[in-house]
Amino acid sequence: MFEEIRNSDIVQERAILVGVYGPETPRIQAEEYLDELELLTYTAGGKTIDKVLQNRMHPDPSSYVGSGKLRQLKSMKGEKNIDTFIFDDDLSPTQIRNIEKETQAKVLDRSGLILDIFASRAKTAAAKTQVELAQLQYLLPRLTRFWTHLSRQQGGIGTRGPGESQIEMDRRMIDKRIATLKDKLDKIDQQRQTQRKGRSEKVRISLVGYTNAGKSTLMNGLTDTEVLAENRLFATLDSTVRQYEIGNHEVLLSDTVGFIRKLPHDLIASFKSTLDEVRECDILLHVVDASSRVVQDYIDVVDDTLEDMGVNDKKSLLVFNKMDIIDSHRINELKRAYPDAVFISAERGIGLDKLENRIKELIEEDFVTKTMTIPAAKYEGVAFLHREANILEKKYEGSDIKLTFSIDKADLMRLNAILDNIDTAESVM
Repeated sequence: MFEEIRNSDIVQERAILVGVYGPETPRIQAEEYLDELELLTYTAGGKTIDKVLQNRMHPDPSSYVGSGKLRQLKSMKGEKNIDTFIFDDDLSPTQIRNIEKETQAKVLDRSGLILDIFASRAKTAAAKTQVELAQLQYLLPRLTRFWTHLSRQQGGIGTRGPGESQIEMDRRMIDKRIATLKDKLDKIDQQRQTQRKGRSEKVRISLVGYTNAGKSTLMNGLTDTEVLAENRLFATLDSTVRQYEIGNHEVLLSDTVGFIRKLPHDLIASFKSTLDEVRECDILLHVVDASSRVVQDYIDVVDDTLEDMGVNDKKSLLVFNKMDIIDSHRINELKRAYPDAVFISAERGIGLDKLENRIKELIEEDFVTKTMTIPAAKYEGVAFLHREANILEKKYEGSDIKLTFSIDKADLMRLNAILDNIDTAESVM
């Protein structure tokens, strides 16, 4: 399905992907999830050799797949020279231990794989801090003796208590490191809040969507910039903000980390400062991969994540991307199912004009058109209008200026406050 890594110095881990289907997860949906897990594996540098699906009412609490299927995995490990088994759901410490003991292979679950990808993708100090925090919070309940290396980071002298076990010492060191990382992220959050205040007067739009939906490609198409865009999951970790104009409106467009099914909760929490771009925006563009077999499932994942973040009440526009790679029958199906959506190909620039027109309509829902005659003595108000409003007509009537303008309702309130303050100052004088 994917190209192999051709660097001779890199040895790809050979992996088998494992999932379950049943009453709550139909087989076709489980297959889609394993396809996604394959892309995650590829993104992490692994090679999928086979996929295994087990029909069960619920995952087995001791081995996830049951004893019979576990023996089959053990046989497949030897037959196909497998290094790693990757499971589509989070595993308990007991399940991991039992599977490793039976198969004598490395075992990863979906969250562990996602965190590994985030660690490899993190480039900035903020992203690295956020990922390390999420990794430690994920691994703390799975703590084993492998964590003694942390003593070299935090210093082991003075941390030991009488009769304390090695596991307890490791846990204390991890807790201390987590507290340090949280303090660091609080400072990063404060810095970003200050940066956002400096651009609060512009219309802010955030791209959200399932990972690999094409958000970065869309940002490049709309703003004529070169944000990293590639066919790997989580190409974007740090939010990227670009300024451009739609009509007469100055817009700040932000591209944020993609969402995914079963995105680890600790990862969402640690990326708070990055996702605040979404919390504080005026409009959400929800980008969807139209070629997916489970479009509504991906939409639901994003909507549920936005609801968890408390931003599901924002103005939003559904944008179906990759229309160039699906047939006309599927396009018509989607248009009937989602009549209010916009359909585009960000890669080929198809439909971007229509998208910008819809964005302009959303922006201008909060705008009103007014005509005011402002005396010369209140020129501060005129200057404000030239900065913040779209001037449609201007006439000079003696020393007064008659202006017709389109303005955001919030800015109109600020204008009225400026004019009232001038009146108050004049009356005092």
